[in-house]
Amino acid sequence: MNSSISATVAVDQDAEQLRALGYTSNFERSMSLWQNFALGFTYLSPVVGVYTLFGLCLAAGGPPMFWSYLLVGFGQMLVCLIFCEVVSQYPISGGVYPWARRLVGKKWAWMVGWIYAISLCVTIAAVALGAGPYIASLLGFESSPVTNTWVAMVLTAIATVLNLSGTKLLARVAMFGFLCELVGALLIGGYLLIFERHQPLSVLFDTFDISIDGAYWPAFLTASLAGMFLYYGFEACGDVAEETPNPSRQVPKAMRMTIWIGGAASIFAALALILAVPDMVAVISGKDKDPMSTIFGAAFGPVGSRVVMAVITVSFVSCVLSLQASASRLLYAYARDEMLMGSNVLKKLSPTTHVPTAALVVCGVLPAIIVCVGFYLQNAIALVVSFAAIGIYLAFQMIVGGALYARLRGWRPKGQFNMGRWGWIVNIAALCYGLFAIVNMSWPRTPDAPWYVNYGIVLVGAIVILVGIVYMTLFRPYEKGRAPASDAWRNR
Repeated sequence: MNSSISATVAVDQDAEQLRALGYTSNFERSMSLWQNFALGFTYLSPVVGVYTLFGLCLAAGGPPMFWSYLLVGFGQMLVCLIFCEVVSQYPISGGVYPWARRLVGKKWAWMVGWIYAISLCVTIAAVALGAGPYIASLLGFESSPVTNTWVAMVLTAIATVLNLSGTKLLARVAMFGFLCELVGALLIGGYLLIFERHQPLSVLFDTFDISIDGAYWPAFLTASLAGMFLYYGFEACGDVAEETPNPSRQVPKAMRMTIWIGGAASIFAALALILAVPDMVAVISGKDKDPMSTIFGAAFGPVGSRVVMAVITVSFVSCVLSLQASASRLLYAYARDEMLMGSNVLKKLSPTTHVPTAALVVCGVLPAIIVCVGFYLQNAIALVVSFAAIGIYLAFQMIVGGALYARLRGWRPKGQFNMGRWGWIVNIAALCYGLFAIVNMSWPRTPDAPWYVNYGIVLVGAIVILVGIVYMTLFRPYEKGRAPASDAWRNR
């Protein structure tokens, strides 16, 4: 009885805190700390992140690419700490959009939400498409553009149905995905390290004479994309802040756990894979174009490889589920503040499942359209998919930059998590890291290719931003809602 009363009091306190921030909510606060963390972990998804780019980045930078996981993890932890301060004071659904609204203002928030929403929808499509070869291998048929497209469509539909079933099911599936992925990563990595180790530890420092214009560091920066395309997902913990009890304390903790545990699992998986490569020279020379298949085929055989593919499949499903949940909460937050066409529909929560039904459907339909377009315009879609990661980093840095702007205007974080005097140092370091990461990801690396290939990511990014500015200028969505804005430093 006492625990029930305590839980009711806690929920009431959370509701009162949300009202003080200018909102009321009918979300169901049923997501525990570990379930909130599991959402961020499956979004980050060590298996999906490491396995997707492992072969390309190993060939580009050799075994020392391993160190990029540590360096990028440190940089993203700086970003994560800034997010922790902001969400602790503003535990509002939608994550980066409401944070930007409170730190800077309505126009800045609209653009952050626009860039992040497009990036998330493209990422959902990209992850769903990436699952195709693994699911094809699991089910015993050949991977092809047609089968990959169908797999992506079915996977997106399954994720939509699961998300529509409510917060409790989302939390349970995320927790199941986390357990499967973590156990799978540890078991697969442990087996490879114990029984299939073909390289010494010293190989992590061997560049195999890789160089670009006579230097190794440009090759290492290229290979560091392995880490840069991996370490995001912790922000998803904040997207469902209104579905988590005591979010000011629990969400920042879940965010940091996502980086620590997800990063450790990723580093372990990458180490095991590098040391299990039978012929490193063949990978670097391009003779072995798919070292993942080579490693798994040699280590586990046909039957064991299917078990591994099953684990990878669970990882992809849970990753799509978490991405879609995050995107739908962003759309919901946008609509609640009347910042988007169709807001009256998008801001409605289901009376039975307490989730934003229309927003979830949109976050299923848009990625499905991107998947279909990608089938017919594969070269063009590759550029759009590449922009997705940079778009997420750009949205992140708009929050980090917004936090620094707010500090300069007098903001002092008042949440249960804050870094005190260290906040300034971490904020500046996080901004420097993020800007460097964006430049590194968009830097042209194929001088012989046409300009639109070299600068395609920058071009797509410019188009996304330009369209957002045009929409914002013509329709002025930021003038419609009356929710609080720019109050982080006004009400200090």
